[in-house]
Amino acid sequence: MKITLVGMGSGAPGSLTAAGLETLRGAELIIGARRLLENLPEGCTANRAALYKTDEICALLRQTDCAEAAVVFSGDTGFYSGAAALCRALDDAGLPYTVLPGVSSVQLLAAALGRPWQGWRLVSAHGCACDPVAACCAGGTTFFLTGGSETPATLCQQLAAVGLGDAAATVGENLGTPSQRLVTGTAQELAAQRFAPLSVLLVENVPAPLRRTPGLPDAAFIRGKTPMTKQEVRAAALAKLAVRPTDTLWDVGAGTGSVSVELALAAPAGRVCAVECDAEACDLIRQNRAKFAVQNLHLTEGLAPAALADWPAPDAVFIGGSKGSLRAVVDAALAANPDARLCISAIALETLQEAVAALTAHGLTAQVTQIAVSRSRAAGSLHLLMANNPVFLIARE
Repeated sequence: MKITLVGMGSGAPGSLTAAGLETLRGAELIIGARRLLENLPEGCTANRAALYKTDEICALLRQTDCAEAAVVFSGDTGFYSGAAALCRALDDAGLPYTVLPGVSSVQLLAAALGRPWQGWRLVSAHGCACDPVAACCAGGTTFFLTGGSETPATLCQQLAAVGLGDAAATVGENLGTPSQRLVTGTAQELAAQRFAPLSVLLVENVPAPLRRTPGLPDAAFIRGKTPMTKQEVRAAALAKLAVRPTDTLWDVGAGTGSVSVELALAAPAGRVCAVECDAEACDLIRQNRAKFAVQNLHLTEGLAPAALADWPAPDAVFIGGSKGSLRAVVDAALAANPDARLCISAIALETLQEAVAALTAHGLTAQVTQIAVSRSRAAGSLHLLMANNPVFLIARE
């Protein structure tokens, strides 16, 4: 049996490629979503199956005795398409197939606007987790494929909520069909509107944050009376943690949130889980989260290790404070992921000793780094040298 996966573009017959049209007219069985089957071109078989789940499609293909079968997908088979899962399933089943690509929604929008799209950032918010703030704050132009609970309006609402309401936005509705419509405005304006289910969003003119190495100036953060991990210590801690863009990170005893924010900026496609038991400090963390627009920073108000129970397994963990439960926090982190990278900040020698003992109990060797920071402070025409207490960073080896 000959199996062909066909991208139908917008779903209208006119957006099919010539090869796709020929394949569909020659197929004895056509499988796909009901909307696509209802819009097949003239001359196609009436033997059609309205299926979209991979296992159901595979089951039907195994039992059919047709010489030629086609499976149709909206858009392009290589752009956030169910064709990818079906290809893997057909490979596992030993069923040979051919793929005919279609025109994607990003191509249709670019054509409607008369612009190239090769420089756009492409993000899917269709049936999967999406952080539009992080995506847009990376700079440039961002294209969002939307669907399900995430619509152009809900994405624009998230942008407006963190002060990005002035960003230029365009919504493309029903692209490539007779009911195509383009709506332009600011994110704030589009956040209050409703759009057709088949819509995409383009966001531009979002100011990108200044690119710099870890260790933001202390003055960049909103501060209260809560102790804050200083710039030099933060820079060293992030180096020890070796944060990657997609990491899941824990910040235990987050204080003002300075480390949490730096972690979130270093892992824009990841997730930062911060825990802090002091209510005033939690309010500062929320303020700093809003200031730096790091929506991938999630705060739990509570006491570790109990507050860590439902957290996702970490790739790396920073422990800035533990309220006397350091060993239990280390145990919880390594129970969640034995390979997690750990960095513990300590000022008191007792804390240093406890951290080394906690790592040793797991058969790990502790690498201890002592950091002493001295800063000059203006006093009239003089500069005074201000020496802080040394900080110990304890990392696993």
